[in-house]
Amino acid sequence: MSAGTATDSAEAWLAQVLALERRGELLLAYDTACRALQAHPDDLSLRHRAVLLLARAGSTEQAQRRFHELRLDREPAEEVAALGARLEKDLALALPPHERAPAALRAAERYLAIGRKAGDDTYPLINAATLLLLAGEADRAADLSRDLLRRPDRGDYWSAATAAEAWLVVGDTDQAGTALAAASGRADGDWAAVASTRRQLEFVCDAHGFPRSILGRLSAPTVAHFCGHRMATESTPGIAIDAETLVARRIAEELDRRSVHFAYGSLANGADLMWAEGLLDRGAELHVVLPFDRQSFVVASVAPAGAGWVERFHAVLQRATSISFVTEDTADHDDALFAAAADQAMGTALLRARFLSAGVVQLAVWDGNAAGGAAGTARDVERWRGTGRDSVLITPPGETNRWSGQAPLVAPPSRHRAIRCLLFADVAGYTRMTDNQLMAFQELTGTVWATALAGLGEEMLSANTWGDALFVVLSDVVTAARCAVALRDSFRAIDFSSHGLPPLGLRVAVHVGPVFEGYDPVTGRPSWTGIHVNRAARLEPVTPVGEVYVTEAFAAALELAGDGSWRCEYVGHLPTAKGYEALRMHRLHRVVRHRTSPARPG
Repeated sequence: MSAGTATDSAEAWLAQVLALERRGELLLAYDTACRALQAHPDDLSLRHRAVLLLARAGSTEQAQRRFHELRLDREPAEEVAALGARLEKDLALALPPHERAPAALRAAERYLAIGRKAGDDTYPLINAATLLLLAGEADRAADLSRDLLRRPDRGDYWSAATAAEAWLVVGDTDQAGTALAAASGRADGDWAAVASTRRQLEFVCDAHGFPRSILGRLSAPTVAHFCGHRMATESTPGIAIDAETLVARRIAEELDRRSVHFAYGSLANGADLMWAEGLLDRGAELHVVLPFDRQSFVVASVAPAGAGWVERFHAVLQRATSISFVTEDTADHDDALFAAAADQAMGTALLRARFLSAGVVQLAVWDGNAAGGAAGTARDVERWRGTGRDSVLITPPGETNRWSGQAPLVAPPSRHRAIRCLLFADVAGYTRMTDNQLMAFQELTGTVWATALAGLGEEMLSANTWGDALFVVLSDVVTAARCAVALRDSFRAIDFSSHGLPPLGLRVAVHVGPVFEGYDPVTGRPSWTGIHVNRAARLEPVTPVGEVYVTEAFAAALELAGDGSWRCEYVGHLPTAKGYEALRMHRLHRVVRHRTSPARPG
């Protein structure tokens, strides 16, 4: 698909957005809609779609903000009114069940008002029926659902999905299953629509106490992370040359047994490339994550097994949907970079699965031996197992063999890198204070920040302040999330006026990546440097006051950590300070723990 240009019509832009949405590329579709709005700021369809995409991605609060920023609250169109009701519904569904009824009823009445004017459109009414059920008005919900079931089947996906939801609302799981099977046959690869349906029906199942497994007849996509051993070389063990054909055949058999739609991983020689080739041949979207620049990666991870693998590497890259890098610099062979690339691939796969309510699996060729270093297949399998997700493991046959060719020498790292969480915070309004106010501010916030940072334990490696700024380095992504929100919340709780201070606000930004660890002889303290420190520093100035923004790398790492207490809502592909670069940013917030079923897909 070609990228849109400023001269394209609004209709052409919208077609691109819709195509991305159907593939389940909700974030890219939203970014594309935002670019389209730069050229066509008044187009109603583009404004509507941008907000709907955020809602479908689960970024409810950001969707609400954009609904008003894009002036949709002033539009009388029926589809806009339905979107407003959708956002109110999403807020109701985010509440604990014992608090949900009043908000669900308000959203239901809003949908009913739209439905009375909607003619044959069943969308507002089926949403009203589900919300009435969640509000405790089961009889009204059932009556409305039965009325919808008497309407003719239009033969499209949404007609079957509406019937499935209506049957579930009235409590008939057999009829609901039949309708779900019909909807599955009509989905035609519209994974965003399938995800939206499954999420809604999960609430209906929970309200009745039905197992969510009954939704299995509505086929969902599968997202995979792939990894595995390289080919054996003269200097390193791996898959024996005479085992390549057998491993490739077992990979093909495994892929034939399952339908993978989206796959994430790297492209070293051996198992990585064999998985990638098999996935592409079966129509999967391939998303490649490399630890450093392409040519350095070829030298370190592809060429040692021979020129044929280099050709295969470039052929696969040509067919990949996306290629991303931990760093695009020329780099030496540093395990921290390989580990960061693996984490990014695994975490991004999990994020994609969450957005699509999809199944997720790891595909690995692994000899079963424990991890021998900071990176590698064993380490990736262990990390994945820690999330509780499914793994498919293929064991390469035979004894470890050696390749007789000459492997290029790879220079060892000149300095040590480690994956670290990098938190920057500063105070809006600081520069407007007088000297006396600055002294009061320093005494007050020093105590507040110290309290917020207390108890983080060994995971907090360093904390430093200067003026209104704070820089914290942490070793654990969940601890970093807890630290960021604690700092933000403690600052919000301060009554500045009682201390003679003007209104002030804190903004916090967090990133994770491989950085150089060193020693600063001036301060006598540890120091951290590298492009990932710069990235985190430039994210903080563009973070809204009172919010915690994180990079996509951090969001992926938090998803991989498997702690369901946190959620990252996508806010967009936004420019950072000083024109440094544009980054995909997410808003970090706590998850309200109130659902009895597992929230994560797979």
